[in-house]
Amino acid sequence: VQLQASGGGLVQAGGSLRLSCAASESTVSINGMGWYRQAPGKQRLLVAGISSGGSTNYADSVKGRFTISRDNAKNTVYLRMNSLKPEDTAVYYCNRYPLFFDNWGQGTLVTVSS
Repeated sequence: VQLQASGGGLVQAGGSLRLSCAASESTVSINGMGWYRQAPGKQRLLVAGISSGGSTNYADSVKGRFTISRDNAKNTVYLRMNSLKPEDTAVYYCNRYPLFFDNWGQGTLVTVSS
């Protein structure tokens, strides 16, 4: 399975970004998918997950600010991030949720300046 995250960048606090994750095969349509992030020196943690049926789950730190969505036809998962904070700075990855694949892909860096 190939997972390619994109859409990261440098943004000021309070700004917004939308991340995209393109997956190979029919990964998105048949699996729950999630966005995870890893800040420097910290563990990789789940940010948001969406089940194959569309149910969503968010880390407390991003509830009300981030929205995960999926487009099965495009085999793509999105993460809309609003009201970004400096503590959101991390490399963001997409993967299967809740049980992730071993292959994480490159991730996309999000840097939020204060």
